[in-house]
Amino acid sequence: MQTKIILDENELPKKWYNIQADLLSPLDPPMHPQTKKPLEPADLEAIFPKELIRQEMSQDRYIDIPEEVRDILLLWRPSPLFRAHKLEKFLKTPAKIFYKYEGVSPPGSHKPNTAIAQTYYNMKEGIERIATETGAGQWGSSLAFATQLYGMECKVYMVRGSYDQKPYRKMMMQVWGAECVPSPSPDTNAGRAMLEKDPNTPGSLGIAISEAVEDAATHANTNYSLGSVLNHVCLHQTIIGQEAQKQLAMVDATADIVIGSAGGGSNFAGTAFPFVKDNIDKKSETDIIAVEPAACPTLTKGLYAYDYGDVAGLTPLLKMFTLGHDFIPPSIHAGGLRYHGMAPLVSKLHADKLITSTSVHQNEVFDAAVTFARTEGIIPAPEAAHAIRVVIDKALECKKTGEEKTILFNNSGHGHFDLSSYEAYFAGNLPDYEYPAELIAESLRHLPSL
Repeated sequence: MQTKIILDENELPKKWYNIQADLLSPLDPPMHPQTKKPLEPADLEAIFPKELIRQEMSQDRYIDIPEEVRDILLLWRPSPLFRAHKLEKFLKTPAKIFYKYEGVSPPGSHKPNTAIAQTYYNMKEGIERIATETGAGQWGSSLAFATQLYGMECKVYMVRGSYDQKPYRKMMMQVWGAECVPSPSPDTNAGRAMLEKDPNTPGSLGIAISEAVEDAATHANTNYSLGSVLNHVCLHQTIIGQEAQKQLAMVDATADIVIGSAGGGSNFAGTAFPFVKDNIDKKSETDIIAVEPAACPTLTKGLYAYDYGDVAGLTPLLKMFTLGHDFIPPSIHAGGLRYHGMAPLVSKLHADKLITSTSVHQNEVFDAAVTFARTEGIIPAPEAAHAIRVVIDKALECKKTGEEKTILFNNSGHGHFDLSSYEAYFAGNLPDYEYPAELIAESLRHLPSL
């Protein structure tokens, strides 16, 4: 009946796992936004440090984690794995439910796993300032935390819808010394153009990325940093899944189902990729499920095609599942899942049928979140609650069939700064929005041609 499965500090992974080494076929190469030709490493040096570019393109199965990075990760890692006994009892399910809890980090989510690494490599190359975007604010606060530790400046362009909904996230950034502005902002050409087009836009991650990339490209002392989507970000997050595998082994358990919420793909990738490897190696037959909002159904309704990562077309073209780079989703309360595209590595696994996906509405998500909080005690972030919704559904299926499946999910962050979202749920003010197929089709008509 063990509840917490804890690894010793010396069990913190010493290497990141790179799934590019084990793909069934190579990723399609990123394309230059102007020439539409395959990207060369030198093309990225204006906004990324050389080591991150190397990791982005590496085919090495494992990449060493620098000791300096591990020393900081030890502030909260290895993170605990919990057995959800009380949730199981409430559901009257024979399923065994485990969750990796990433809310123990100082910023309260999984995002610092890559923020620390990215900031470290930028610092080593003499960069003084980093520009970035953020949706719900978990990435922005994580990068602010990391840059403060390394004595660097940070500017965060926060999607306006979340900037208004989640004031405490921007205050966290300010505590750690970062500047946070609502996006679109008057500070960049991309922001000014969007404000002229629609002064009342709630913004999107695609717009905020355009602003941050422009900022980095126009300041000599500044690089750009992204909290999801890119290969090196997914790489850094794989310490989650590696730790979880060790922890399950400590209680003689193996995962039958692995579930993670998916917006850009980083928390899902970090949890799932080590388990995907075991499936590829024929060591297991684990069902691996990505869960996304019905209001932003990238994997479930998007197109697998080349697209820009931002609205202005400043980023490289990536082969990914996309709803179109000018897609602006409604201001649902899971701001971290409001992105038009999905990580190329996650997209590739989905296209190769190594993972599956489903979408859910926000009222059923918050219903699951409240059930989880009232049984396990932790108030989850709305993003993490998407995974919890499907965990509960799968556990109830086991109740019907009598199967004793083991379910693992990543509780990727706490919801302490999302209580206005819970307030809206209890007041009955959360609309369930399913993005119309005709609007998705219209957005997809604007995909770039190669």
